[in-house]
Amino acid sequence: MIRNATMEDVKEIHTLLNHLAGKGLLLAKSYSALYDQLRDFKVYADEDDKPLAVCALHIIWENLAEIRSLAVKEEVQGKGIGSKLVLECLKEAESYKIDKLFTLTYQAEFFRKQGFHDVDKGDLPHKIWSDCINCPKFPDCDEEALECSVTEVLHS
Repeated sequence: MIRNATMEDVKEIHTLLNHLAGKGLLLAKSYSALYDQLRDFKVYADEDDKPLAVCALHIIWENLAEIRSLAVKEEVQGKGIGSKLVLECLKEAESYKIDKLFTLTYQAEFFRKQGFHDVDKGDLPHKIWSDCINCPKFPDCDEEALECSVTEVLHS
């Protein structure tokens, strides 16, 4: 089941994100950032309503949003959960009439399979770099940038 994240999920989300960050698969998030951005997060929960996976849709500007912090517990990876969360973010973006999504990721091949294509990071608006300044890897970012048209992915 996919649902909006709640305050009760923050500790579990923090643990999941930081566990995968420790493996170099994504960037860590602080509790402060999670509380601040909680409304961006969707959770894929098990039958006991415990989070198995998370993904955030972060609105950047008029027609641009970012998919960030996609994380799936290792024991349930490969079951299509990440794809379901990305699809949910695409639908949410469409509901806001946002047609352009991007992601900065270490898992570029996964996003290519979801309909994203490579883009030069320099082509992304300067506004996105405001979060990057707080990243320990800034300015030597080694994530790949990808983007998609929501309309093309959902309606092709």
